[in-house]
Amino acid sequence: MRNEGAQSSTAPDQFVHKWAEALAQVLGEISGAPIQAAVLSEPLTDVPGAGEGDLLMVALCAGAVRGEISLRIAGASAGRLAQIFMSQPATPDAALSPEHREAVVELVRQANGLFATSLRAGCGEVQIGVDVAEAAPSWPASSSWWLRFGEGTAVSFVEFRLSAALTASLRTETTEAPVLADAAAGPLPVAPEPEPAVHDQSVNLHALMDVELAVSLRFGGRRLLLREILDLNPGAVIELDRQVQEPVDLLLDGRVVARGEIVVLDGNYGLRVTAIAPASR
Repeated sequence: MRNEGAQSSTAPDQFVHKWAEALAQVLGEISGAPIQAAVLSEPLTDVPGAGEGDLLMVALCAGAVRGEISLRIAGASAGRLAQIFMSQPATPDAALSPEHREAVVELVRQANGLFATSLRAGCGEVQIGVDVAEAAPSWPASSSWWLRFGEGTAVSFVEFRLSAALTASLRTETTEAPVLADAAAGPLPVAPEPEPAVHDQSVNLHALMDVELAVSLRFGGRRLLLREILDLNPGAVIELDRQVQEPVDLLLDGRVVARGEIVVLDGNYGLRVTAIAPASR
C-alpha cells in the first residue's frame, strides 16, 4: 500500500488505508496476482471528475464507529473493476452494463466484510451496510481521498468520502495501532499514536465545531409491498406508524439525536426540541 501526497497519522487516514487494502486483497485473490493500491490525499490530473455514468454508493457504519462513507466510481473505472471481479478479459472501451454495476456493488460488499473483520481487533465490532445511491449524498464530506487500484493503463479510481460524524467517531476512538499491508512488499508497521488525554479529545472535537452537518426529520415509517409502491398515484395516502401527537425524530447520519414537535416559522417548518437522545450528549 503506497501513500502519495501529504498524509497525517490520524485514525481517519488509517481507516481509509485499511479499506483500500481490503478492496485490493479481494481483487488480488480473484485475479491471482497482487493489485497495487495507493491512497491519494489530492486528486491527480488523471482522476476522472463527476459524470452521469458514475456508480455512487453509500456505506453506513454502525457499532464501534458510526457514520457514513460515500463512494464514487467513474464508469470506466467501475467497468475495469467489474471485469477483474467477473474474471473477464480487459476491454477498456466496453460500456458499463447493469451486470457490471452489480458486480462492483458485490465487490465493495465483500471488501467491506473483510474490512470490518480487520477493524475488530483495534476498534471492536463494526457493521457496514452498502446501498447504491441515485445521487451524491446531501451531507457535506469532512474529508475526501482518491484511491487508485492497478498500474499502467489498467487503473481504476474510487473517490472515498467520510461524513463528519464518522470522522469524529474515528478521532475519539482509542485503538491499537494497526498494521497496513502492502500487496507486494508485505506488512508495514505503523508507529503507534500516543493515547489521547481528555483535553486532546476536546481539541479534536473543537476543530469540528464549524463543520456543517445535514440533519433530517422523520415523521414515521411503514413497510410496503413492491406492488403497493408500484400502485402509488397522485392523491394516494400512506398511513405511517406514528400518531399525530407523538414527537418526530431529528436524525444525524441516520441516528436519532433529538425529538420534538413541529412548528411553523415564517412559512417554513421547524422543530421545537422536547428531548435529547442520551447518546448525542
